Amino acid sequence: MSAQRLIQNFRGMRGVLWGGPATAAEALQTTLARLGMTAVRLQDLDAQALDRDRDVLFVDGDCGLDPALVVSTGCALPRAPAVGLVGVEAPSRLRALSDIGVTAFLRKPVHAAAVYSSLFLAVNGYRRLRGLELRVAEHDRRRRGRRFVIKAVVSLMQASGMTDDEAYAQLRRESMRLRMGIEDYAETLILRPGAAPAADDTSTMIQERTDGTEQDDVCSGHGDGRGLGDAAGGQGGGADQARRA
Repeated sequence: MSAQRLIQNFRGMRGVLWGGPATAAEALQTTLARLGMTAVRLQDLDAQALDRDRDVLFVDGDCGLDPALVVSTGCALPRAPAVGLVGVEAPSRLRALSDIGVTAFLRKPVHAAAVYSSLFLAVNGYRRLRGLELRVAEHDRRRRGRRFVIKAVVSLMQASGMTDDEAYAQLRRESMRLRMGIEDYAETLILRPGAAPAADDTSTMIQERTDGTEQDDVCSGHGDGRGLGDAAGGQGGGADQARRA
């Protein structure tokens, strides 16, 4: 896995301070301006309006804020990188900031010399965790799709007499040709057999197998690979007769 590029320049980004009216933010706003960032102060936060590529959220942990306002359901990270402002180091307040998903802290009163380090840790830590979260979600999606791959491989084996390796290779070639993941392609073939175009009769074989119309051919020996052997044997017999003649 290649290392993720670190963000070191925060010019053009926006610092969003979320806290009550008593939150002292003059030093923070002044330092953000020196770093080329704009700063806004909100008491009522609309998390859906945050841009994870542009915004950095500064959360005052002394204001009793609800983590559900920032973190989406089923997600461990906030909508944007978050820095926790800590005044009173009570476990309950630190836990609330942790539930929000902050990846850096600033001690109150805010000192200008500590702002850049917190920004660096918050933004790059968030991007790293976001990348890991997306990778886990992708692995889970592919894991759930493996059952369709197994069904498609079994259907091809039963319909055409392929080995499991040959059936999987066939599915892989078609998925690559169509620029689809093999799990998505197999799911399309199983759930909607006629929806996915194919260069050969892969989808047709699976559809026929799914509908049960291929049973007679399979039981009688057609489609299990013996027909090709018979044809080859017939050609070889014709050649032998020609040589004897």
